Amino acid sequence: MDVLIRLPRARFADTIRCMAKYEPFGVIPLSDRQWPSHSLTKAPVWCSVDLRDGNQALRAPMSVEQKLEFFDLLVRIGFKEIEVGFPASNDTEYTFVRRLIDEGRIPDDVTIQVLSQARGHLVKQTMQAVAGAKNVIFHLYNAISPVHREFTFGKSKDELVALAVEGVKNIQQYASLAGEGVTIRLEYSPEDFSGAETDFAVDICSAVIDAWEPTPSNPLILNLPTTVEHAMANVYADQVELFIRGIESRAFSSIESAPVKRGAVIISLHNHNDRGTGVACCELGLLAGATRVEGTLFGNGERTGNLDIVTVALNMKTQGVDPCLDFSHIIDIVSAYTRLTGMAVPPRQPYGGELVFTAFSGSHQDAIRKALSARTHANKPDARWDIPYLPIDPRDVGRQYQEIIRVNAQSGKGGAAWVLEQEYGILLPKGMLASVGAAVKKQADYRQRELEPSEVFAIFKAGWLNTSSPLSVLDLAETHVDGSDASDNVLCRAGVLWQGEKYAIGAKGNGPLAAFAAALEQTPVPRFTISAFHEHAIGEGSDTEAMAYVELSFTDGSRHWGCGRSTNIGRAGVYAIVSAINRV
Repeated sequence: MDVLIRLPRARFADTIRCMAKYEPFGVIPLSDRQWPSHSLTKAPVWCSVDLRDGNQALRAPMSVEQKLEFFDLLVRIGFKEIEVGFPASNDTEYTFVRRLIDEGRIPDDVTIQVLSQARGHLVKQTMQAVAGAKNVIFHLYNAISPVHREFTFGKSKDELVALAVEGVKNIQQYASLAGEGVTIRLEYSPEDFSGAETDFAVDICSAVIDAWEPTPSNPLILNLPTTVEHAMANVYADQVELFIRGIESRAFSSIESAPVKRGAVIISLHNHNDRGTGVACCELGLLAGATRVEGTLFGNGERTGNLDIVTVALNMKTQGVDPCLDFSHIIDIVSAYTRLTGMAVPPRQPYGGELVFTAFSGSHQDAIRKALSARTHANKPDARWDIPYLPIDPRDVGRQYQEIIRVNAQSGKGGAAWVLEQEYGILLPKGMLASVGAAVKKQADYRQRELEPSEVFAIFKAGWLNTSSPLSVLDLAETHVDGSDASDNVLCRAGVLWQGEKYAIGAKGNGPLAAFAAALEQTPVPRFTISAFHEHAIGEGSDTEAMAYVELSFTDGSRHWGCGRSTNIGRAGVYAIVSAINRV
């Protein structure tokens, strides 16, 4: 007992010492923030950084051939700005950029982005790498936060401003190395913006604006990275709004003449995901006034990753905003991504994961099945999407409804019914759902795993379609009788086996089912009445078969459903009666 008491006390003391290392991030001085009242009405400019930020985070970086294929994938998705690398950093990056240009792989409406630090020889080599390209964004960056000023650079604020301005001048000096006809745009990132003083970010970016002198026809991109997430998403939105206000008001005669207002400066976001809120930071940053976003497919990147552009884009789609990116074949995109990067897309990754549209819970399955059925019967494919548990129509991203509901021990009656309907065209009556669902659930629980559709069908087939005991039909003949009594127009003759005994039976009825039911009264089979009957066709043309479902009410008060399948609707009904009796 003493040990049990002492251990928690020791841990408590360790916790107190550990927590002393951390303190709240602080409050951004923005009392009249406007972003909470804004809404997103159009997509930002998207820039993929998969080939740089994403690639540098891989255990095995992509080869040139892999990067070329990935570039083509990004173009097909619809990215108009793609960061292709840091060509001055190594031969692979340089060769990749040159092949893109020399082999004419860059569409005219796509701008490539290259990254470099401010140093002159790196800028010069980067300009040589992009020579001959049509449209280029030169991405210049240096870290500005206190921790970087103290530990990384050992420089003051003024020295960092001078470093940024020197980088701009180097770009201007060496721009001619890219050749005539190449449009060079500048992107400047005050790295670790999220951990820096916002007023200093305004200072250094204002100096970059003054040095570059952007115009609406050749705007400057100011990219605001959450290099590391330090605080909640609303804090980042406050930082972005405060930054934009500072840039708009700094050293300009009026707000209207400020470069952000007149389109000479574009505010861009570059979010990471250390706190798991990269998507939220991006969305709130757009509310705060940004119009451009950098990120990667499925959030690949250092530590917990970059912003997941797929999620942000499809979030917009669910709100009726065209994301201007094509994820209509997301399974193919996932396949290419995993093959080229060696990274897996988690099964619960929003939109792209294998299981994100899958319901195992019985109550979820039932709600989804009913809502989709109602939507199908309404026959209004463009009606507002309002299906429970599915924020987006899976078909809009190339997924099929069959994969929405899958069956395990947690599944209810709706799961089995959905699988039988989607995979095999079997439309179970409502009254059958409970018994079929219970049989399937029992098997899933016994096997302790998910059941494949074929296994669900096998359970249904064994329990309802292929029953032969205690009753089976040995032979069956139907004759339509002409006479004055229209209610008895079918004569049924059959040979049946009941509990091992053979019986030759025959009777009339107003149809094959009624005639067969009447004939069974000549055997010891328990007495029953037909209380419900359903039928539908499966297949088309010569392959069409009939499915019949009957509910029998027995004299002991019990009710049982049976199912029959045949190319003859009458025979299908007879087999359904046999199935129901055997369920007893």
